[in-house]
Amino acid sequence: MAHTHQIVRPGRSEGTVLSESGKSLATPDNWDFLAAGDAAITRSVKAKGPTWVVQVKMGRRLIAKGIWADKADILAAQEEVTAMRATPAYARKRSNDLARRQAKHKAYEKEFFNEVLSFLAFHERYRPEAQLLAEKITSHATPVGSGTVARTTRIPVAKRAEAAVIAWMRHATTAYDSMRIARVKGKRREIRRQLAKKSVELLHSYRHGLETSGDCPLRRVLMCISDG
Repeated sequence: MAHTHQIVRPGRSEGTVLSESGKSLATPDNWDFLAAGDAAITRSVKAKGPTWVVQVKMGRRLIAKGIWADKADILAAQEEVTAMRATPAYARKRSNDLARRQAKHKAYEKEFFNEVLSFLAFHERYRPEAQLLAEKITSHATPVGSGTVARTTRIPVAKRAEAAVIAWMRHATTAYDSMRIARVKGKRREIRRQLAKKSVELLHSYRHGLETSGDCPLRRVLMCISDG
């Protein structure tokens, strides 16, 4: 049986929510709030009866905060999911799922590392530096949940690697993190473009096998990484 799951926003007072049209709704006495965080329990509750799905807008994104639903449905769902997770079959499934995710992540790390190396395109003279830098950027950018450009699927991996290199260099080799940037629309984007150009210029000597000066910020960072 299909149930109605109405989208709502937090209300102006306790025990209320706002409909999509802005109408204030009082939560039923026999309902309770289930915070977001456990998808299995949420799915089970939704399968049992109608719910109010609480969402808030953060920037351009809608973030689910949880659901309002019948207290009995929430309790039953929690008990069912807890019992299911206690079975040997669930433990085996979890172990297999984890192994697959780890293997997939390792494969992605390797692919991303190679794309970073390809974008760096360092001369043979600087092959050790290229390896060191690619390892550092890959380690920083690829962890699940890191929120970096490496985790997006909207652009090809090669473009993710390029963006990750530029972003890492912006933070590691420029004064970007300590800059006071005017809160003017487009200003931060403009500064980032300027710094990206400088970052690419820094790579020039390494790509062509030229001598680097002692005050080269990338050289200093590479030395620190090597020593660390």
